Amino acid sequence: MADLAGQAEEIARICHRMAGRFRAGGKLVVFGNGGPSTDAQHVAVEFVHPVIVGKRALPALSLAADVATLTGVAARAGFAETFAHSLRCLGEPGDISLGLSADGSCPNVARGLEVARELGLLTIALSGGDGRLVADHVLVVRSSDPLVVKEVHVTAYHLLWELTHVFLEAA
Repeated sequence: MADLAGQAEEIARICHRMAGRFRAGGKLVVFGNGGPSTDAQHVAVEFVHPVIVGKRALPALSLAADVATLTGVAARAGFAETFAHSLRCLGEPGDISLGLSADGSCPNVARGLEVARELGLLTIALSGGDGRLVADHVLVVRSSDPLVVKEVHVTAYHLLWELTHVFLEAA
């Protein structure tokens, strides 16, 4: 958690930028592998269907939830292209992309973030390990233990959700 506390200013910057994108009509596109794929689904549902009464629903989708597309793209173009392909089809310049990687070295998450940046999306990465992912904003949990990384990532994406709503309500 010290990693996260040390990144408080960056979290605030991210949320401010996310609120601006949502205010302008953008959507959140989330993706990750393995355990982080379920976190991607969790993030999307938090934004689309807030559990806190009175919070605004915001457009979000998880690319990890579409098994048919993931496996189809992987079979034809290779696993590294799974998220990049979907982002090319679904991403728009005013959108937000959030890539999740417990070890910070998932080729398809890295490639998805790369394509999202090329398309003009705001790119955010939640990474474990040494934080090798490249994005506009990278929050790193410097641990090689995927369980520690996951717990901090859960806290981080709940903070992103809450503070983004705070910025939206303040406008």
